[in-house]
Amino acid sequence: MNNYFEGYYFKHQKGDDSVAFIVGKSDDHSFIQILTAHDSHYFTFPKSEYRKTNIIKIGNCVFSRNGVVIDICESELTVKGRIRYTDLTPLKYDIMGVFKHFPMECSHGIVSMRHNLHGQLCINDKTIDFNNGLGYIESDRGVSFPKRYIWTQCNFNCDCSVSLSIASIPFMKCCFPGCICVVYFNNKEYRLTTYLGVKIVLCNEKNIILKQGKYLLLAEISPQVGQKLPAPRNGKMTRTITECLSCPVRIRFYERGKLLFDLSSNNGSYECML
Repeated sequence: MNNYFEGYYFKHQKGDDSVAFIVGKSDDHSFIQILTAHDSHYFTFPKSEYRKTNIIKIGNCVFSRNGVVIDICESELTVKGRIRYTDLTPLKYDIMGVFKHFPMECSHGIVSMRHNLHGQLCINDKTIDFNNGLGYIESDRGVSFPKRYIWTQCNFNCDCSVSLSIASIPFMKCCFPGCICVVYFNNKEYRLTTYLGVKIVLCNEKNIILKQGKYLLLAEISPQVGQKLPAPRNGKMTRTITECLSCPVRIRFYERGKLLFDLSSNNGSYECML
């Protein structure tokens, strides 16, 4: 298939340590991106190396809902290790809602809002223990990332995780601001999305306010210097974006004017291309 990409984002977090693997394929190659709070690396493989069934295999690495096995040995970076996942938190239904039935420039998916980690990674000479850490998995597929968007994701140490994205969506010769936001709190899933009638009250690189019926969400972000990553444009990884893997994020969430939580973390993932 031409002008097509797909990718999966596996995030691992414990204390001040965060590592994300972005794996996928584009028109002309498959890839593994490794992102930390301080640097990023992009490794390419032949397109045929991307093998996906219930698991994804690229080179000597394996990625799945059950965990990851990493075996990369290059001149610039060596990463080895195994991390197992338990207690995944999938959504009740597709995050795209009714839009999953329409051809979209980019279709987003959330595999697990949060799950427990068991294992460790060795990056060059540093061993990172992720036992009792937290993970997150999402996916994207289509033609290109949105031209303009903002995205943040954060697992808080208590029973709370938030994933939020606002983007300019081309659709049937027009364009509209689309929002998909999921709040997982105390074993309950909340959604604030375009197809459920969310109102984007405010959206800039530091502040987002969403209002939907009885729910109100306020996000405060303190942008930090991020790492440059290749991203898809017309099926090829020719665009450059910037992601910060350890960004200070504060989320306040209300129901009928009652504050359900006010949480802050220094480990929010954050991209802003506004």
